[in-house]
Amino acid sequence: MGPVICRDNISVLISPRNRVLASKSSKKSRHLSCLADCSERMSLVRSFTLQALDLWQGTMKEVGGSFGSSVLSYFLFLKSLLLLNVFSFVINFSFITVPMLAYDHVPHVPPNVTFRGLELLTGAGYFRYTVLYYGAYRADSSTGLVHYNIQLAYFFTIAAYMVLCGAAVLYSMASSFKMNYVLSDPVGGGSWQLLCTWDFSVTNEKAVRQRKNNLRIQLKESMSERSQGTSLTPAEKMRHFGIHLGAWFISTSMAVGCGNAIYYLTTNTEDWSPAREAETLLVPFVVSLINLVVPLFYSLFNKFELYSSQRRQIYALIIRNVILKMSILGILCYFWVNEVAHKFLCWESMVGQALYRLVVFDFFFMMLGSFFGEFLSKVIGTRWIPGLGVPEFDVARNVLDLIYAQTLAWIGIYFSPLLPVLQIFKFLVLFYLKKVSLIQNCQPPRRVGRAAQMKTIFIALLFFPSFVGSLSLVAYTSWSLTPSRFCGPFKGLDSTFSVVVVWMNSLEKVPAAAWAVWVYANVVRSEIFYFLVTIIILFITFVFWQVTQGRKLLILLLRQQIVNVSVCFFFSKRVCGCWYPALSYFCHLNITRFRFQRFLPIYRSSFALLPPSSLGRKRQDLPA
Repeated sequence: MGPVICRDNISVLISPRNRVLASKSSKKSRHLSCLADCSERMSLVRSFTLQALDLWQGTMKEVGGSFGSSVLSYFLFLKSLLLLNVFSFVINFSFITVPMLAYDHVPHVPPNVTFRGLELLTGAGYFRYTVLYYGAYRADSSTGLVHYNIQLAYFFTIAAYMVLCGAAVLYSMASSFKMNYVLSDPVGGGSWQLLCTWDFSVTNEKAVRQRKNNLRIQLKESMSERSQGTSLTPAEKMRHFGIHLGAWFISTSMAVGCGNAIYYLTTNTEDWSPAREAETLLVPFVVSLINLVVPLFYSLFNKFELYSSQRRQIYALIIRNVILKMSILGILCYFWVNEVAHKFLCWESMVGQALYRLVVFDFFFMMLGSFFGEFLSKVIGTRWIPGLGVPEFDVARNVLDLIYAQTLAWIGIYFSPLLPVLQIFKFLVLFYLKKVSLIQNCQPPRRVGRAAQMKTIFIALLFFPSFVGSLSLVAYTSWSLTPSRFCGPFKGLDSTFSVVVVWMNSLEKVPAAAWAVWVYANVVRSEIFYFLVTIIILFITFVFWQVTQGRKLLILLLRQQIVNVSVCFFFSKRVCGCWYPALSYFCHLNITRFRFQRFLPIYRSSFALLPPSSLGRKRQDLPA
């Protein structure tokens, strides 16, 4: 017989191997745990770094937690415009100003011109001869062995910036429209307000109580609006229509009158001589005063205008303010391109100075608006007239002020490449000023609409008419107007775009650049190319529109199926006393194939014929 091997001997023989395997597995587990700890620490460091780089993250949480998403949307909008101006300053300073300073870092200031301090308001005088304006840049810039073409850099930098801004704003508008209109639930009324309007960013206890009270008031108002819309007599409807028509007539007449007044001032103060430098402050003062006072007057229309919903009232106020601001800017742009461009030797710098003054005075009047519109309103509402109460933060008016300020920056990007520096300082001060004024002087809004959809409207207004109008003016200046003959990088050319023609003529002598010349001649200057691009864009837009409509129809059909399924199960429960899989399968089969809603009248009629006492019985207790 062979040797007998017991279980203890086997365990003794294989124990060294087990210890080796155990040590290897423990080392491997320690190595994996070390890697996991390192990766977790790296992720924490990365998240902390991103949070540190995220501008005003703590302030945003504080504002959102105390005042909700509608007020928070203003600060997020301000932050995005600030980052947009930072990007503008970086590319302009890097590709235009730095090469110019490397070539000629001393400004050519006449001996009789000194810095007096008034330039901080007028933008003229000493600033006129600095790189702040178009006229200080030269066409030739060669430093040693390096040749840098300022003309091409100036043109392509401005063009690239405008294209990138347009793409960013358009993409943001499309994304917001998709999330808030296409994919959002179109169901409104009391159910939407009850189930879907709670703002989960609110963390302050007082703000939570205020939000609950606001929701109760909104439900009452929505019910009263429905009853009012159905109970209005034809005479009352005609009276409301007459009031709306009169309000729109008055607001449009005021916008036209303000535009005429601005045109009269600009034509009578066109002598911008150094001796009358202080008089140039009259036009920006009047423009900023109109932008401050007239919107407050428009708000008085809400006292006697009766709209069926709060959203329509806000939209009417926004449209009136946009008409006012864009009509004033349209008058100023018309004056610049038709009067100033033909009467001054270095007219681009003169337009840049006018835009500088508009930006400065717009900043001052924004601060005055915070003082008079919020601080004094709180003092009056808490001490003198308690019935007024603490004011609310007017999101629509403040966002329109930001859109107007950004429109000035986009228009001035050609005439003053460093104007974004002033905008950055302006937005930084405005952010902290509005934050302090909001916390100290305002209360959470009593009426909370769909803040996300209002944000979409604001982005759409930023794109049109703000960006589209600014791009049109810059494009018209580059293609149609003759540059100044005695200043600027494009002096001696027929138009700003002529620099591209001169560049392509020089590339014809270079064999390696033959493809660029062909693209310019057959693509850039071809009307057929732009026609095809337009057709493709329209086709893609039509396809996406059809997809959107199909998704909306699908959502409606799915919602109707949910209703039908709920009715079917309710019927089976009330009639049969229990849930039968066969009946539920029959319901699903009819819903998906035979449109079960056709059978609902039969079910309802048979349900109504049953005696009330039999509805609560079981199946075996029902009468045959």
